[in-house]
Amino acid sequence: MIDEIYDKSKSVLSADPRQLYEEERGLAKEPFYFPGNNGKAVLLIHGWTDVSYEVRRLGKYLNENGYTAFGPMLSGHGTVSKDLENIKWEDWMCDVNRAYEELAKNHEKVFVAGTSMGANLAVMLAKNKPSIPGIILMAMPYKIKLEKISVFIVNILKYFKKYNKKFYPPTFGASTTITRLISYQTYPISSVLELLKLIKISRKILPKVKQPCFLLQSNSDHVVAKNSLEKIYEKIGSKIKEKKYVHRAYHTFISDIKNENIFQDILSFINKN
Repeated sequence: MIDEIYDKSKSVLSADPRQLYEEERGLAKEPFYFPGNNGKAVLLIHGWTDVSYEVRRLGKYLNENGYTAFGPMLSGHGTVSKDLENIKWEDWMCDVNRAYEELAKNHEKVFVAGTSMGANLAVMLAKNKPSIPGIILMAMPYKIKLEKISVFIVNILKYFKKYNKKFYPPTFGASTTITRLISYQTYPISSVLELLKLIKISRKILPKVKQPCFLLQSNSDHVVAKNSLEKIYEKIGSKIKEKKYVHRAYHTFISDIKNENIFQDILSFINKN
């Protein structure tokens, strides 16, 4: 009984994300693999310019509840932003395909969860792997804000500069947020174009995705178009689908979130499917 109480107190849910990051700073640029004991796994895909640590805490929580959790590092990430220069979106797709196949060798079911660009990759993977039993799409861009204008500007900018700097809203973009601490703060213009290609392709194939789906998005998201979640919910071919808005959170909220039962909701969705 005492051991059980101790284990519960050590749960990821009871840990402060910022304090945990301080303890695990040396792991921030490493992929993770937590073996489970229920024969099922979850592939967790981080976002553009970010690292696997973004979804590590969620992976730990799912692992505490029996699931194998695997967070691979996507090509060009976890080093320096220059390494993104020659990476194509197909390279990221190969990364998640490879990771999924590794998990599928030893697990009867492999769920897939992604945040931001990771969610776009999860959609592409789900379309190609109908055996995936369920997907969790966090902060997925159906479109980015002012997409047409942004594409035009990026295509002009690429002739004048190779890199650009990230913008953070003052309300949710504090320099102490984990999202900001672990991600690249500058990015190659060429990589933006690859991201935009992936977003465009993934939204077109949504009707072909049939797996149960759980959608989450911040209602203060300054990156994706305001109706992204509703558009995905409407267009996706899944018969079983759930959606939830996260209040007062940055675009990629999963590494910093402390409440709103997000982790529990994700676990509940996976358990049901």
